[in-house]
Parts: sequence; structure tokens; C-alpha cells
Amino acid sequence: MSWRAGVLVVLALALAGCGGSHPRPSRGGKAVGPRAEGSRGGFRDDISRPQSSRYSQSSDSVPPPIDVSRIPEPVPKAEPRSLYGNKSPYTVLGKTYRVLSSARGYVERGIASFYGAKFHGYKTSSLENYDMYAFSAAHKTLPLPSYARVTNLQNGKSVIVRINDRGPFHENRLIDLSYAAAVKIGIWPKGTGLVEVHAIDPTHPDDDAPAELAAQPAVPSGSAHPAIWLQVGAFSDLANADRVASRLRSARLAPVQVSDVEVNGRNVRRVRVGPLDDVDQADRVTGEIEELGLPRPQVAVD
Repeated sequence: MSWRAGVLVVLALALAGCGGSHPRPSRGGKAVGPRAEGSRGGFRDDISRPQSSRYSQSSDSVPPPIDVSRIPEPVPKAEPRSLYGNKSPYTVLGKTYRVLSSARGYVERGIASFYGAKFHGYKTSSLENYDMYAFSAAHKTLPLPSYARVTNLQNGKSVIVRINDRGPFHENRLIDLSYAAAVKIGIWPKGTGLVEVHAIDPTHPDDDAPAELAAQPAVPSGSAHPAIWLQVGAFSDLANADRVASRLRSARLAPVQVSDVEVNGRNVRRVRVGPLDDVDQADRVTGEIEELGLPRPQVAVD
């Protein structure tokens, strides 16, 4: 599940969403969205408590599986930027983020998580009500609102989501999907998955149309599934790269890969740890690398 603690104070002021003392749910404390509280096989979730108390829960909660085939995907359209949630730069847990000036051209691979009933009916960073039964998502830097196609790289399933929230602020996570979106592409109930996030710019319809993107399988037949790597650095000083690689090998955390690549027209030596078995191992090894006094690595999915 996604971890969104730490937003409690910062985003209440800077982003007006996903943290702090949230506004109470709409409609007198009842769940909002297409399915009201108690309408799914007796499922109930207490959203009458202050939002701050919900962050202290060790895990999120979700109702039984739903038929996502009956939920329409959002249709990307040009929208004005939200008055809330687009402050840039903003800082959460000591890390500063800058909101992109445009979603156009954004494509990135990484780890997706999801959030469910713990936040259902509460305000997102854009001050919309979070609806776990709609195809939406939280992202740290894409403008609010914006649209993206999220593809599960391990099974090829994809969904268009409307991004109206900030997060996830758990390290190593790229995007936080709504419960419905997670079910749609097969990330629920595991909790995490390897995805590609491809932003959709409605003002430039010729840029990689969603239909064309969906027709391309994320995992070609006969190919190996994508793997998780932790990139510790890309060094122009080759000696520095070799020193870091030697230190990682001595720690015996996981296999270490050193490769020479070209980045922005210059040659660098890239140091990566991996491939790693799963997200849990990636999280654990990330902490162990930091304990060595090395910079926090970045997740790479190849």
C-alpha cells in the first residue's frame, strides 16, 4: 500500500490536499463517488474520524473486488490548472519537488502503489473529493489536473487516469493509483507493480495517441519481464564510479553492474545494483545502500 504520512502538515498549507487536518468528507460523512458506503456487499469504512488519525493506520483497507469493466475511463481534455496543488517548488519530508510546466512528453517507468478506503471521500491536493472507484492517481510533479496512460509492464494491462492528487511520498514510488485503477491493471491485491506512466497532452493529439499506445504490448511475447535496478550514480569521473562499485560489491547487497553509457551527449559510467527480485527487496537494499553513506539510489525499470 502507499505510504502518505508526512503530508500532514506540509501539504495542508502548501498543497491544500493529501495531508494535515483534511476537510470532512462530503455529504454528511457518507462516502462519495458512484458507490455509497455500504453498497458493496456490506463494506463499511469509518470516514467520520479526522483525516490525521487515518494516516496512523498501518495499512489501508479496500472492499471486495469490483467489476472495473463497468467504470468508464476518463476522456483526456484540456483543463485549466487547479488553483490548489500546483505550488512549485514544494517540500515534503525534507525533499523538494518542482511541478512540471507541462505534461507533454513525460514518459517514465517505475513502481506504482495504490490508495483505497482510508482516503475515500476526503480532499485531494486539488481539493476534489478522492473517489476510490474512479480512475485517478497521485503524482509528485505532473500538473494538476493532467492525464496519463499507466501500463502494467508485467502483464500489459493499461488504464487512463486523471491525475488530481500529490504523492506518493514513499521513496521508490512513481505513482499512486486509485483502487479502481489498481484493480484494472492488476496491481491489486499485491499492492505494487512495475509500470510505465505516459502522460497524455490533449492539446497535442498527434503525440502518441492512447489507442496506439494500448495496442503495443508492454511485454512482448518471448521476452523477459522488466526488472528493478537501483541506480547509485552516473559518473563522468570513471575512477569515482569504480570506487562506488567496489564499495557496493564489498557490502554484498546484490549484484553490481557497471556500464558506460551516453547521457545528453556525454559519456558517463553508470553504477547500478540489480536486477532485484521484487519491490520489497528494492526497498530493503535502498536502505542498506544509504547506510553505507552513499546517496539514495534511483529506481530504474528495464
